[in-house]
Amino acid sequence: MAAANHPVARGVGIGLRAPHYRAVLDQRPDVGWIEVHTENYLARSGWDWHVLRTLRRDYPVSLHGVGLGLGSAHGFSEDHLARVAAAVAELQPALVSEHLSWGALRGRQLNDLLPLQFDDAALDLVATRIDRVQEALRRRILIENVSAYVRFRGDAMSEAEFLAALVRRTGCGVLLDVNNLYVNQANHGEDAHHALRVLAALPPGTVGEIHLGGHLDTGDGLLDHHGDRVAAPVWDLFRAALAQLGPAPALIEWDTDIPPLDVLLEEAARARAIADEVMAAQADRCGAATPAPIGAPSATQESPAPGELQAAFGAALFDAARAGALAPLLKGGPQRLGIYRSNLGGHWSRALASGYPVLRQLVGNEFFDALARVFGRAHPSLDPDLNRFGAALPDFLAGFEPAAALPYAPDLARLEWLVHEAAYAADADSVASAPRFDDLTPAAFEAARARLHPSLRLFASRWAAPALWHAHQAPDAAFPVEMEKASYALVLRPRWQVEVKEIVEAEHAALACLAAGATFGVALDAAFALDEDFDVGGRLRAWVEEGLLLALT
Repeated sequence: MAAANHPVARGVGIGLRAPHYRAVLDQRPDVGWIEVHTENYLARSGWDWHVLRTLRRDYPVSLHGVGLGLGSAHGFSEDHLARVAAAVAELQPALVSEHLSWGALRGRQLNDLLPLQFDDAALDLVATRIDRVQEALRRRILIENVSAYVRFRGDAMSEAEFLAALVRRTGCGVLLDVNNLYVNQANHGEDAHHALRVLAALPPGTVGEIHLGGHLDTGDGLLDHHGDRVAAPVWDLFRAALAQLGPAPALIEWDTDIPPLDVLLEEAARARAIADEVMAAQADRCGAATPAPIGAPSATQESPAPGELQAAFGAALFDAARAGALAPLLKGGPQRLGIYRSNLGGHWSRALASGYPVLRQLVGNEFFDALARVFGRAHPSLDPDLNRFGAALPDFLAGFEPAAALPYAPDLARLEWLVHEAAYAADADSVASAPRFDDLTPAAFEAARARLHPSLRLFASRWAAPALWHAHQAPDAAFPVEMEKASYALVLRPRWQVEVKEIVEAEHAALACLAAGATFGVALDAAFALDEDFDVGGRLRAWVEEGLLLALT
């Protein structure tokens, strides 16, 4: 692995989420660094990427991935790894991390952090994947321990011992999530302090980052939901981690029910105060911990291969009746599989809601969540990046009987997916000057072709879907009086904000020809066939001013 020239994360940072973009840009709060979920920035374009690159000038940045599925026996995506590598190469973050989990089966992505069985077969698999990822990224990565709601009878070692073995074999580092340690201790009776002793025996600097987040007590166990302040026992465990492991950059993670930025900054200040207190008390600390032994493989039961175990786990997620077949392999029975089963529907619903917010408003939350569950089973996720999930929903909706009372809903959904695509489309290349037409002869103009903005999408429908979309963008917007009305629109993200502009049929025809690579002569013939009075000069000026037409070729 080649050493990269990138900043170093120190002190306490915060997880940057979209609701805090503006506040962080305006205030530049006093935090040591910021961390984002890698998958939200793989497009490397648009507002999200602009914000991250802007803040990268003032803060070290950490990319924290949730999609590689390092332990997946099947379905590991080289395409996804290539996209991650491109983002890492361009951003040069201070830290890059992933999770000790799996998340894919043959032919589908589960988009969750699913638990591994800690045995030699899984160790070989994950070590090989880490080597592959570190080779592709040309740097060391950190591997995070996860909250697991089930454990396996075939475990031959603890999670910490598994991580230690990975460090020794691959040279990777560890991202220690203290809240996850506590959740697993509470749910499974595991010894969090034993985990700290195991990690403390590794070379200094192995633990390259510490996560702090909130959990939910359901009464039947703890749920790692990243939606609350750090609990008192987790703060205590954080103190112990710093005392045994030494200083490491720490992060406040908050992903659900996101509060005002000031709340995160309060949590960060508390973490900073604890770190200062512990480090002051440990200033004269010397010596090293005694390594905790890695357990021997269990001889009481023959463990299935990772692929077989994951296939059985996935089958139990999609069919509760098949959980019984998995039960003999689990410690404590399959009761908590329901958490992962619920996660599936939740991931589908949240992903679809980000692409279809107007549809969700139109049909209501309960209907939309049910739709997401049915759609997710019929059209499995095929990409580790959930931002790519849902392209087939408009066609699925057209045949979804419960939505028959809203015949315009499929076309509204088609428009929304175009908006979603435009938001993640490539940015326009800078050009020296706007295209000029007055220097062209009529023949040269007719033979010219257009270079259009890469975010441009065109829409046509027999329903007033654009007007309905606009009606949901502002509280005082007027809803269309008549829904069954032919409509045409262009979707464009000239800079950061996606715009939907209604246009006439002739303009739509001309742009469709240009987008397909036809000449201006062909495009204008298509427009004139629909409207003999089509305003060529006016439309050309508007296309240039709107940033739609970038250059002539």
